Amino acid sequence: MLHLLLRWLLNTIALFVVANLVPGFHYESLTYLAIAALILGLLNAIVRPILFLLTLPLTVVTLGLFLIVLNGIMLELTAWLVSGFKVDSFGWACVGAIVLGLISLVTHRIGRDEPRE
Repeated sequence: MLHLLLRWLLNTIALFVVANLVPGFHYESLTYLAIAALILGLLNAIVRPILFLLTLPLTVVTLGLFLIVLNGIMLELTAWLVSGFKVDSFGWACVGAIVLGLISLVTHRIGRDEPRE
């Protein structure tokens, strides 16, 4: 349970960084940003795997670059579901997906148990 709360907090911070770095992202308050991080996590856990399987041939043909578009779709869907979180355009959503992916590369290791040897 503590691991899930830590992941949610890290995702909220990552979304905060994206919203302050990428000009096309807007949020009304930190509460809406935390709700958007929760919704984005749920969408990534439920909807994204289905879309990934449906678009797998396109992902293979583009050598994985279509995953940026897929992550942009997840951000757009999150903005559509959370009223206090907005993305100006799909292009900004894709830029935000790239920045969010880079941040996730760094934060992915936090809170994980180290493998025992």
